[in-house]
Amino acid sequence: MSRMNLATTLRDPTELAAQGLVPAADLADLEKVAARYAIAITPDLAALIDPNDAADPIARQFVPSKEELLLDQGERADPIGDHAFSPVAGIVHRYPDRVLLKLVHVCAVYCRFCFRREMVGPGKDSALSEAAYSSALDYIRTHKQIWEVILTGGDPLMLSPRRLKQVMHDLAAIDHVRIIRIHTRVPVADPSRISDDMLQALRVESATVWVALHANHARELTEHARQAVARLVDAGIPMVSQSVLLRGVNDSIVVLEELMRAFVECRIKPYYLHHGDLAPGTAHLRTTLARGQALMGALRGRVSGLCQPQYVLDIPGGAGKSPVGPNYLQAENSFVGEGDAASETRYRVTDYCGEVHLYPPQR
Repeated sequence: MSRMNLATTLRDPTELAAQGLVPAADLADLEKVAARYAIAITPDLAALIDPNDAADPIARQFVPSKEELLLDQGERADPIGDHAFSPVAGIVHRYPDRVLLKLVHVCAVYCRFCFRREMVGPGKDSALSEAAYSSALDYIRTHKQIWEVILTGGDPLMLSPRRLKQVMHDLAAIDHVRIIRIHTRVPVADPSRISDDMLQALRVESATVWVALHANHARELTEHARQAVARLVDAGIPMVSQSVLLRGVNDSIVVLEELMRAFVECRIKPYYLHHGDLAPGTAHLRTTLARGQALMGALRGRVSGLCQPQYVLDIPGGAGKSPVGPNYLQAENSFVGEGDAASETRYRVTDYCGEVHLYPPQR
């Protein structure tokens, strides 16, 4: 079967079966999955899926699986503890100088590993009410330590340009808000949304706008996606990347290297490589931390520093992100030196080839 050329977004297991993306024998189970977790695969992403490849990395991210009905120990509906740090609707204030502003709970495409999968999609609250939005702005105004507002959700670029423009101007009008960051998949999921009107909506004079693009495989950065990214960057909007380490998608050094280089070629600085969160029904997509550390160690030896993301774990319950990459430095012992170095620890430092060196060197 050739790859798909669709006009509309796939949203139902029967549509997926008709396109050869799921076995008809699995439909009963997949209807149960769909009743709990949203499904949407845009034409741009569906066109990347090879229905003849049972291990297709694009399909693995977006096509539902009956494995999602299996709950693993420790999985939870709010795996990173958003609710515990939400003082008013729409706001998550976990770190002192920045907040999340969750404007919408819909996305162009629904990832099967999403840590907010219990909160997003049709049937959920689609957007903040005007009263809740006003209260969120008031919270930001009265907390003057907030330097950065991160628009998330859902995907904020699902808003109309008119609505987004109003939000951007409302935030930029707050004196202490200097950075507005937008987390999105739209440039890869639906690149046509990055229109002149959308670009105009993102432009504000009194705050710096950043866009963080979520992509997990280099194939997602199609020619149309790269054009959408170029439009953002050429408009003066710097970009960073976010990716999730996923079993069967990007948990090989070759795939990870290709992805990070593709980002940099698109003028996107790799930012975070997230360890998979304990979202319900996602165990089949998570790797081990040891695997992630090994991949990061291999990546350091293979690609430019421009291509290095930070491997992070969102600690369950709300304690925030912690770097969990490999450790290249170990204390060996203390030694007696001279002058200012009369008592200093000697370290074992591992280089990118895996060789160990002493620092300071032995005389």
